[in-house]
Amino acid sequence: MSRKPTKGYFVRGHFVAIGSELDLELKRELKGSVDMSKTDLKKHSDHLQSLGESLLTLRSDLMTRLREQHEGIDDKLIDALVEAKRITNFEGKRRQMQFIGKLMRKLDEGTVAAIEAALEEQRKPSARETLALHQAEQWRDRLIADDGALTDWMQAAPETDVQPLRALIRQARKDAQGVAERPGEAQRRGKAYREIFQLVRAALSRDDTDEPTSAEDDHE
Repeated sequence: MSRKPTKGYFVRGHFVAIGSELDLELKRELKGSVDMSKTDLKKHSDHLQSLGESLLTLRSDLMTRLREQHEGIDDKLIDALVEAKRITNFEGKRRQMQFIGKLMRKLDEGTVAAIEAALEEQRKPSARETLALHQAEQWRDRLIADDGALTDWMQAAPETDVQPLRALIRQARKDAQGVAERPGEAQRRGKAYREIFQLVRAALSRDDTDEPTSAEDDHE
């Protein structure tokens, strides 16, 4: 009596019997659930829900870039986010966020990674912003330490109201002298010290927005 042939299929040249352990493993792999326990699934689901909530705070320029580069960020998800911002009722908001979480779970890994990258970009200051902060700190310290720095600053930012700035510099020096006369006391910066930084930072920011967009503009 002939033996009934085993049903199965070939994968990379190897025969896989239907119902075998290898068959079940391959099927789990196709469903994307290899080695993912219920706890892991719950954590992943919670993470996606949290990402969806964070999308409510994402800057419009970063959101626009996401939409242009990833089809998964479609009108349905955008409309759901807009609606969530509009809802003020606690229970209604909770239900809407659950719906957003459901939409997030349909996104592919590449889109999720892009969302995480956009949120991280928003959390970190840009290289240009960091440079501007350092420049403002350097100008503040120079203005307080060196009388000649005020002349240099007025050449760099001629629109500055010089009298208030002079008054702030004098006060900052006076505050620093008071601390020096009390050895052992923790160094604390006065209000004038902070206001000089804010004044300089605001002036540098105006200069950034007034800069020509390209080298060609300088010659027009």
